[in-house]
Amino acid sequence: MRRTLTDHRALLSDTILHLRSRRAVSRSSLAKALGASASTLGLYVDQLVALGLVREIGVEKISVGRPQRVLGLRSEAGWYAGLEFNAQRIQAVRVDFSGAVVATQKVDLPEDADAVQVVQRLFQALEMLNSPTSEPLLGVGVGVPGLVDRAQGMARYFTHLKNWRDVPLGDILSKRLGVHVSLENNLRVIALAERWFGQGRGLNDYIVLGPRSGLGLGIVQRGELLRGSHEQAGEIGFWTWPHVSDSSPIQDFLSAQAVYRRLAGLASTVVLPNDLQLALSKMVNPDSEAWKEVVLDFARLLRSLQLLIDPQIVFLHGPLTALGHRFCSEVSSTAGALLPQMPGLSIHFVPSTLGDDAGALGAASLAMEAWMPPI
Repeated sequence: MRRTLTDHRALLSDTILHLRSRRAVSRSSLAKALGASASTLGLYVDQLVALGLVREIGVEKISVGRPQRVLGLRSEAGWYAGLEFNAQRIQAVRVDFSGAVVATQKVDLPEDADAVQVVQRLFQALEMLNSPTSEPLLGVGVGVPGLVDRAQGMARYFTHLKNWRDVPLGDILSKRLGVHVSLENNLRVIALAERWFGQGRGLNDYIVLGPRSGLGLGIVQRGELLRGSHEQAGEIGFWTWPHVSDSSPIQDFLSAQAVYRRLAGLASTVVLPNDLQLALSKMVNPDSEAWKEVVLDFARLLRSLQLLIDPQIVFLHGPLTALGHRFCSEVSSTAGALLPQMPGLSIHFVPSTLGDDAGALGAASLAMEAWMPPI
């Protein structure tokens, strides 16, 4: 079947993604993974070798047949930038063409930052990632808080940044940098980070649960990010929490700040510590009533998510990871007990291991997945 130029580039791009993830490492395994004939796939690999993107790195001995030549990506072929921010800081990473993290940076935002200041510091973070080498910047991914219009490259709205409404962030960055810029909601890019750099490797159905200043989900189903028709899939922080009498949104009880105040027995007006994650690490007290109530509330949430989405695993991201495996284990077991009519159902809830760079790593993953080789 004759392929269009777009099909051709897409297959080259898929070949690179499979090699980067190591889901396939030879011409024959690539052909099997991509559903192409060995002869056709061999021609594509040869083209990528000629472009300086792929090289042979060794020989794989197999039990039957001839040894396979192992393929790898040339790390020096270029690099991707990943940027992710909230109202307090910008995290940035540099990832080489093979998918290895080369550098990380953090840039603090001024108190009460506005759109102009955020954009200025995004460029500052990119400059800090740059190096005197000749490797080209291939693409930029940005994890943006709040509502995002991916098709327009528009950051629509985020309540915690002044004047952050309909910011054409994609155009601003791409015009100055001369490369494609991909925007996505920051929890969704964290879901991508789990796939490329975390515990989500090889999983097709999982959730990232992010109790931070609000509460949201990054959802991967059948290997694809779930966004919804209005790009609002996962915005569960606005759900009404039925376990109180005043119809308050769930994020008022299960955000990181709310959980800290509940565990510490503090009023909602008390100023939070600067390092919330460190402060939460000192709140681990499984014998306290506050701890048990928080565990029960998260178990109720997991029970709903299990019935609604049925993921293989739920990753906890953000400051609450400081509560450790004990917290996640108790939430998992309690959630399972809330579903007695489904015996044997296992609800897996584990803390993410990615840390503060998760969003930036996910943004770099977004750029890697969007990039296509020139032909």
